[in-house]
Amino acid sequence: MKDLYLIFPDKISSGFAQIIEEATSDYKLVTIDHALNIPDLRNKRILFAVELDECGFNFSLFKIFYNLQKKGKEALANSQGALIVQSQNQLFTKNMARRIVFLSNLMGCKFFGHPLVEATNDLSNFITWQKIYGNLSLREIYQKKANELVNRLVNERRSIIKDPKLLVLHSSSYKTSNTLQLWQMVKRNLAYENTKELHVENGTIVDCRGCSYHTCIHYSEEKSCFYGGVMVEEILPAIEEADFILWLCPNYNDALSAKLMAVINRLTVLYKRVNFGEKTIFSIIVSGNSGSDCLAEQIIGALNINKGFNLPSYFSLMASANDPDSIRKIKGIEKRAEEFARRIYTEIENRKKEINATQGD
Repeated sequence: MKDLYLIFPDKISSGFAQIIEEATSDYKLVTIDHALNIPDLRNKRILFAVELDECGFNFSLFKIFYNLQKKGKEALANSQGALIVQSQNQLFTKNMARRIVFLSNLMGCKFFGHPLVEATNDLSNFITWQKIYGNLSLREIYQKKANELVNRLVNERRSIIKDPKLLVLHSSSYKTSNTLQLWQMVKRNLAYENTKELHVENGTIVDCRGCSYHTCIHYSEEKSCFYGGVMVEEILPAIEEADFILWLCPNYNDALSAKLMAVINRLTVLYKRVNFGEKTIFSIIVSGNSGSDCLAEQIIGALNINKGFNLPSYFSLMASANDPDSIRKIKGIEKRAEEFARRIYTEIENRKKEINATQGD
């Protein structure tokens, strides 16, 4: 029987406890329910089962994270994570999930695509699933999705890729962008030949128009999209072909640029026919003053949780630099760029051979 590490903090309602008990019944559990009994969580399979209060908080969870961070940035190194988050109202599940993934990733935890099962108070977020599981109640669908998530967490494996391709997406100017300068530092240390860079230029990307499901399916089957243009001709094919995608993201008002966000919104037509779970994302984020965590969590929510891209350990290189060229003045930035390049290269090389997600499997 395989070990599963269950982070299950604070007081739990009987209904939530039943969901978790059934979902984990086939596995040997090591349960962490407060900050004083944290074992070594490196190279483990970790399920975060979190029930939120009316304000969207779970204080015991953040006490656990606080103690984990005191163990160092490798406290969750090479572990695989997944989440079940339940709220007492219609809010907070996605926000908490993004924060858990972000904090865990800073300590080395990785997350496969679609790592979250969320449940609002009336389970109305499962209504769309009734179109697929019409004979099941919302509660039964919730249990089914929780069971499937835990089974994926324990048994998930990645396929071998003989010749991995790296795509770098950006929408900045080399004349002024600290983000692109930081990428150049990484690039010098990466030196990976099978790399393609794409510049998302002004006026070339129109945001998603919100086509109906059947319309989007039609365009997907045609390998097209309602608007056509450079998105269909160049960007979507490049994303489909790539195995690794590095997003270069300057901070615009604590959010991704409109052009990069439009690319993400337009991915739905590709999502209908391509398994994004076989693709891995990285990011380089530069903020003028602060807020890089806002963008990192936005990327996690949009691309890992919603679109299903794989999130590796330490997926983002983040820095603060305001004036042009000031990125070069940050103490130790060249070493950080070198370390990030090494992480990307290691991920690429690991996809060329079959590896276990954690030790002891």
